[in-house]
Amino acid sequence: MEVLDDSSALLSNFEVYSLLKDLQTGQKGQKKPTKHQQSLATISYETIKFLEKTPCSDQTEESISKFLQALAPYKLTKAEKLQLLNHRPTTAVEIQLLIEESEERLTEEQIEELLDVIANCFSDGSVQEENSEPMDESQT
Repeated sequence: MEVLDDSSALLSNFEVYSLLKDLQTGQKGQKKPTKHQQSLATISYETIKFLEKTPCSDQTEESISKFLQALAPYKLTKAEKLQLLNHRPTTAVEIQLLIEESEERLTEEQIEELLDVIANCFSDGSVQEENSEPMDESQT
């Protein structure tokens, strides 16, 4: 693989989800895929279905802005902020997995504060896991 533009920006799951939804509905001047672009339509559809099961489906631009402002005191990299936004960790272990050298950079109190920030900024309580759909009794 070759890097074509090293100054490209990172996209959050919310941004990808919003763009694909706009493409799907033809809003904001986006064109729907033509019948000659069936592969693109399939990939877009599958990606939207996957992202609907992730935390990005109930995020808003306001909640993301509030979240990023609340993260400012922690001196995290852009990539770490993006991972926190996309994954919305709920435990200290998850934060340690997402933030490089978190044991040296953050105290236990700061990790707990980060968990509180995440919970408060996205307080609807609908953090969804990929396989969190309840199984009906016929599947057991």
